[in-house]
Amino acid sequence: MSIYDFNVLTIHGERQPLADYRGQVLLIVNTATKCGFAPQLDELQKLYETYKDQGFTVLGFPCNQFQNQEPGSNNEVEEACRINFGVTFPLFAKILVNGPDADPLFVYLKKATGGLMGSAIKWNFTKFLVNREGKPVKRFAPMTAPLKFEDRIVQLLK
Repeated sequence: MSIYDFNVLTIHGERQPLADYRGQVLLIVNTATKCGFAPQLDELQKLYETYKDQGFTVLGFPCNQFQNQEPGSNNEVEEACRINFGVTFPLFAKILVNGPDADPLFVYLKKATGGLMGSAIKWNFTKFLVNREGKPVKRFAPMTAPLKFEDRIVQLLK
């Protein structure tokens, strides 16, 4: 199994197979524009702009599961990401990342990578690095700034 086995909804409600990203290095992130970690969107965008031509993509999945930090509609989320943070990387429909209604992609990512305190996602901006074969290779905690692991992205792009 790999992430290519999953289909997700874009922020505009269209079904998209993750197989469309086959052969790329991906950073999959549960985001929230009203979270204290929201400035990481700037770093995620910087990484995307720097490496997109080398086969790197950030996939943002808004989540309102942690203290109502993403309460708006998908359209409002997209607007906030674009206007406040200049986001141009792909955004997807709001999801849940924990519990019985968790998005299947995030169930898979959690199982594949675990975490310091078990597999549950503890907060917004948990980041999953996925290699070109669609396999999750590393999970980064919400407080880990994206630029701190830029070297790992570069390694996977080689």
